[in-house]
Amino acid sequence: MNNKLIVQNIIYITNLNITMENEQNDATPIRPEEGRDLNAPLIEMNLDKLIRQMKHEKNWTDNNHNSITIFKSDTMRIVLIGLHKDAQLKPHKANGVISVQVLEGKVDFITEQTTILEKGHMIALQENIVHGVLALKESFLLLTLAVKK
Repeated sequence: MNNKLIVQNIIYITNLNITMENEQNDATPIRPEEGRDLNAPLIEMNLDKLIRQMKHEKNWTDNNHNSITIFKSDTMRIVLIGLHKDAQLKPHKANGVISVQVLEGKVDFITEQTTILEKGHMIALQENIVHGVLALKESFLLLTLAVKK
């Protein structure tokens, strides 16, 4: 690549006019310190920090699961989900294509067949397919949902 092309690319990128309203979540009794951006041109997500935060919330200690939406746009949602051992997400359908990545733990991902997913494993599933999740041990999952506009 020559320098002229690089300069043209930089000029092009700098001259882009991106208009997007930043969307933030509101404070709730569960997360009173909130005010995180959910939708902006760039969202940085520290998953380890969010997992530590979730583990210290009352919702985590009092229930079998906890979740936090960390990105939300018209076409995509990213949700961090924590499940205690033996917690279950009952069978349901998603209205878009999903991916589920195991950040910690081990789960059964259940469709017509059962797939065991461990830390570092990921699965993708087309829309409107019935699926559920069973935590075989304490687990944290990153769910991405892509929907049509």
